[in-house]
Amino acid sequence: MLKNALNGFITAWKGLTLTIRHLFASNARRKVISVSDDNYFKQLEGTNTIQYPHQKLPVPEVGRYQLDVEMDDCIVCDLCAKICPVDCITIESIKATELIGHTSDGSPKRIHAAKFDIDMAKCMYCGLCTIVCPTECIVMTNQYDKSVFEISQLTYQFSDMTPEVAAEKRQLLEIQQAEKQAAKEAAMKNNSL
Repeated sequence: MLKNALNGFITAWKGLTLTIRHLFASNARRKVISVSDDNYFKQLEGTNTIQYPHQKLPVPEVGRYQLDVEMDDCIVCDLCAKICPVDCITIESIKATELIGHTSDGSPKRIHAAKFDIDMAKCMYCGLCTIVCPTECIVMTNQYDKSVFEISQLTYQFSDMTPEVAAEKRQLLEIQQAEKQAAKEAAMKNNSL
């Protein structure tokens, strides 16, 4: 029993001396150094935290942060939404009646993105969506501070198509499909004669 009390006293004394040492050492500001610096993990002096937002830690090149989509390069293949393990990407596509352009790497664009939303509140920053993207239009940026007051503000809308334009594109597609169906029926009718 005496041994346990002595052991408890020694442990408490070690913890208290460590706390007191840090209490008086915390007046100095920590110098922000790069993660790749050899002394990055050997910083024992100064404060335990940096003075954010006045000081910021350097962002590693391979960090996984805020997602961004370059819609001009998106071919609306839906691979990012399909591979997302938490379903934070919502895509609504409309097939185009004709070629609508090319991406920066030369891929043809034949589908309109009526809706391309990413809910960063759900995102787990795994990076799978950036890996499967054939045109590399979805990337992770170095932006990590996206504090908002309402959780709905964490849903980012990348498509700039208005509901009116989307309805017009759907109507054009329906007309084209009806014309193709009528031509197909007429061809079958002519073949049967």
